[in-house]
Amino acid sequence: WIVVARDPIAEIEVEVPIEFHNLPDNLEVDSASFTQAQIRVRGPERVIHRLQPADIRAEVNLAKVQPGERTFDLSARQVVVPPDLEVVQIIPGQFHLSFDNRATRVVEIRPRVTGNFASGLRVAQVIADPPTVLIAGPRRRVEAVEAAITDPVDASGVMTRASFEMQAYVPDPLIQVVHPAPIRVTVIMEGQGDKK
Repeated sequence: WIVVARDPIAEIEVEVPIEFHNLPDNLEVDSASFTQAQIRVRGPERVIHRLQPADIRAEVNLAKVQPGERTFDLSARQVVVPPDLEVVQIIPGQFHLSFDNRATRVVEIRPRVTGNFASGLRVAQVIADPPTVLIAGPRRRVEAVEAAITDPVDASGVMTRASFEMQAYVPDPLIQVVHPAPIRVTVIMEGQGDKK
């Protein structure tokens, strides 16, 4: 008798980012949820043991999307796995995204100044150089932005004037600052009332 030892079968669950392909250049994803998928696969134990995180991918083709909301099915057809492995389960089976036209806009930079100032001194002027920054993202979100802000500038101990290098940003994670560069923030102090 010849006994053929079969590979034991194993299952593993892997969390992978959902990859978006072919998004039209004029569109942006307008959803704050960054989608991950839990994918359970089954196959020979030897293949499961050699599995690397990059071996499993969930891919969604966005070539035909239009502005607005859209629900996508996530099935085994969108999941790339090594040969000999079978997709058993995908969570979520569906996910929802919103799309909006891509927009850019120039907004002013509003530095945030904090600190404990010497008695009788107050902030007279705050200058940002450059004074504006270009932002990009989904149109609805870009239009809602009043200004970019800087990380807090601690002006404690400044007696007359001082300059600081800071970064400007927009709190909305779906909006990017185009060509980010350090912003020179100059804080100018003055005496209060008659104190000079």
